[in-house]
Amino acid sequence: MKLTFFGAAHAVTGSCHCLEVNGKKILIDCGLQQGRDEHDENALDFAPSYIDYVIVTHAHIDHSGRIPLLVKEGFQGQIFATRLTCQLMSVMLRDSAFIQESDAEWQNQKGKRAGRPPVEPLYTVADAEAALQQLFPAEYGQILDLCDGVRIRFRDAGHLLGSSMVEIWATEGGVTKKLVFSGDLGNIDQPIIRNPEFLDEADYVVMESTYGDRNHEIPESYVESLAQLIDDTFARGGNVIIPSFAVGRTQELLYFLREIKHQGLVKSFPSFQVCVDSPLAAEATRIYSGDLRGYLDEEAITVLQGGENLFTFPGLTLVQSTDESKALNMDKSSKVIISASGMCDAGRIRHHLKHNLWRQECSVVFVGYQAEGSLGRRLLEGAKSVKLFGEEIAVNARIVNFQGLSSHADRDHLLAWIQHFSPAPQQVFVVHGDSEVTDLFARDLNELGIAAHAPLYEEVYDLSSNSLLAKGVVLEPRKVSGGAAAGSPAFVRLQDVSRQLEALISRSRGRPNKDLARLADQIRQVMEAWET
Repeated sequence: MKLTFFGAAHAVTGSCHCLEVNGKKILIDCGLQQGRDEHDENALDFAPSYIDYVIVTHAHIDHSGRIPLLVKEGFQGQIFATRLTCQLMSVMLRDSAFIQESDAEWQNQKGKRAGRPPVEPLYTVADAEAALQQLFPAEYGQILDLCDGVRIRFRDAGHLLGSSMVEIWATEGGVTKKLVFSGDLGNIDQPIIRNPEFLDEADYVVMESTYGDRNHEIPESYVESLAQLIDDTFARGGNVIIPSFAVGRTQELLYFLREIKHQGLVKSFPSFQVCVDSPLAAEATRIYSGDLRGYLDEEAITVLQGGENLFTFPGLTLVQSTDESKALNMDKSSKVIISASGMCDAGRIRHHLKHNLWRQECSVVFVGYQAEGSLGRRLLEGAKSVKLFGEEIAVNARIVNFQGLSSHADRDHLLAWIQHFSPAPQQVFVVHGDSEVTDLFARDLNELGIAAHAPLYEEVYDLSSNSLLAKGVVLEPRKVSGGAAAGSPAFVRLQDVSRQLEALISRSRGRPNKDLARLADQIRQVMEAWET
């Protein structure tokens, strides 16, 4: 009975762990590596055809995003997840595949002229569709006999609609061990979904540590604060622009905005318009508006029992086409615009920022984590101007950060969750965190008398004897520059422009000196502006 770590080991993304029992190989999550965690272009470091089953803790791409690749390369088994996770995956995996295809198409358009060989997408929409055919939906609390000697049960992790921790009872050679995989543990008192469940016993626990080194700030009254901000902005004649992740965070915002409308908290313009400009968010919101029995918290249930819809209210528009998106910025009336991506590095939100950042009557509200190097982080850190679509845009709008609205448990709640096990597990494997955070949190657990360590990539652990079989390897974080990974479409585009510039300079030999001097000055100005 062995456990191997193929992802999220000393890393935040790419969750992927392999349990071997009675000759069967069971993957728990198969997520996409993102940003600095990416290596080997997201290649799988095992033979997919030898995997027998996959269990998915929740739909986020860093936990599910390589499942279409797994199927593309030969996996034919069942994929187990909660019913709502299966529904969200049907939207998110198709969207991820579309992005993979679009990125490959863009690179090939540029590469063909440069004489580079064509690149293949990591996977296609057809691969995603095939993976969805292998889903096996389950409900919280339902015990499933996965295979000989293995039973599983999903419990509520309180992170995202349908998110789960997984209990696994594995029996081999007459010996039974219970494992718990935490998935992503949620923050407490989030709207819509319930708090994470506490579990009592396990021999081994694989747990996340995203916020293992810090606590969230005490949350303010989001409804009242957001209403006041909207009221102030509309009184100035501006728009409220909210960059938001399409699945989870957008639906929380709609829940808050429904309450604001219901209570009439925006006095200057009570019938204000809310526009969700993200096709993925619109699809996810339809799922959030479906059959949610067994997934909601008490407050949300009360709203539904009163005959109201959780996410629908007068003045809400779900924007689909690009023409509809562009029209939002032609309309001069004040409105709330929610758009992806949440960190402002891609998607339609960049167009809305271009049209609203320079207007001092507008407000830009951040409601999620902004990674180092992202456009969102630069705005929060006080950038005076930013470049969008080749144009310098002054930052005159009010920039607001709603802190504490996190979907992850913080350090104190992570500790409370693991300390609830009695007796303490034989070993806790700390994953899904920055390298230094996983080590720090594991050390904190050991000081509390809980045996723990942060496994390295490809570590192999013997669960029967509670011993390390192979230590694993240290992966160097991928270097990123300006938010774009080396080799990403954005960086390839920059390299193409560099080669075009070099060719232009060669063709300019013999031109009048004053023209050459003007060109040199213009190039120097661009370089100096970039460096500053």
